Amino acid sequence: MIMGSRSIKNVLKESFWMAIDAIRKNKLRSGLTLLGISIGVFSVIGVMTAIRTLESSVASGLNVFAANTFIIQKYPEIQFGGDRKKYRNRANITFDQYKKLKSRAKKPLLVSAVDGSYSRDIRYRDKEVINSVQIAGGDEGTIRFYNTFLYDGRNFVFDDIHYSKNVCIIGMDIVDRLFTNEDPIGKKMKINGLDYFVIGVTERQGEAFGESKDNFIVIPISTFIEKFSNQWNSIRIHVEASSELTYENTKDEVIGLLRSIRKVAPESDNDFEIITNTEMIDQFSGFTSGIKIFALSVSVIALVVAGIGIMNIMLVSVTERIKEIGIRKAIGATKKDILTQFLMEAVFLSEFGGIVGIILGVGGGNIVSILFNIPAVIPIDWTIIGLVVCSVIGIGFGIYPAWRAAQLDPIESLRFE
Repeated sequence: MIMGSRSIKNVLKESFWMAIDAIRKNKLRSGLTLLGISIGVFSVIGVMTAIRTLESSVASGLNVFAANTFIIQKYPEIQFGGDRKKYRNRANITFDQYKKLKSRAKKPLLVSAVDGSYSRDIRYRDKEVINSVQIAGGDEGTIRFYNTFLYDGRNFVFDDIHYSKNVCIIGMDIVDRLFTNEDPIGKKMKINGLDYFVIGVTERQGEAFGESKDNFIVIPISTFIEKFSNQWNSIRIHVEASSELTYENTKDEVIGLLRSIRKVAPESDNDFEIITNTEMIDQFSGFTSGIKIFALSVSVIALVVAGIGIMNIMLVSVTERIKEIGIRKAIGATKKDILTQFLMEAVFLSEFGGIVGIILGVGGGNIVSILFNIPAVIPIDWTIIGLVVCSVIGIGFGIYPAWRAAQLDPIESLRFE
């Protein structure tokens, strides 16, 4: 057992240094082979790392509203191609339609509305933020639907909406910028030159996809329509079911009512979109699936070409080292020893290229995490798969050259010049 262990250890050690020597002697040929392996592995690991990085953030980024809720709006939430003209030609969802739906719907726990999201100038005393704060119109349910809570102050009430009051609820970024070391509740600030009183502050939410979720101001939707809305504005209606059990029935009732309110013909499709967290995540997954398939296709082609390169370089290596093989056999090396030696060289070439590809792929893929300010990810599963595939390629494309080397006649080999 000890001798066998030493023998295996010696074979592995010799194969390692022989592989290094083969690469050193044939730099260009070996370099091109390693490049092919690296490109194949890099294309998969890089894309999978980037997608995994986004997927690690997508749950919080797309999960923008509470459980058992859905949104009704004019346009799809995520568009990848498609007929954009079809959506543009739809009639806007109006505030009057929302009020009719809210009064007629019996099953929902809550029906709410949001209008717009525009960058505006804000000011408080001598502090000013230019055109970088998102302003939206909302009502009593808006804060709930954005899956956050009030940190201080109060929510909108019926009178705020009914009388189009100049009040607002602000995110924590606004507190940080304008109200440092000062309680903002009750303070008067300016939005686009008009006075608004701060009635509430939401809890800090952090970031999603590299953007702050606290950089916003919500004013009553009626006030927003009067001050900021235009003919192109289409409001979003948020609906919450009382439970998961009533979710589908609630959705069916709301769709039927809105079709009636908007006078959609019975044979026609909905002229509005129903958006849920699940659908948003499914759309994102569908998009990334196409990218994954493309990356795998490129990788397979690159790895097959690289595998053929490994086979060619090993065949050339066998031809160049016929005399060396003859000497080794003459001093006692078996066919198994020669086979193992050349297989190890092929696997080493493949694995070395794979490791380079993995390092570059993980590094390149995590550029996404830097761009979007989200946590970096190392896809351990794909890294292991990459290493296993490289071993399979090394063995698969190296077995024939190794077999040829093992079959050489030692006497004929020694005569080879």
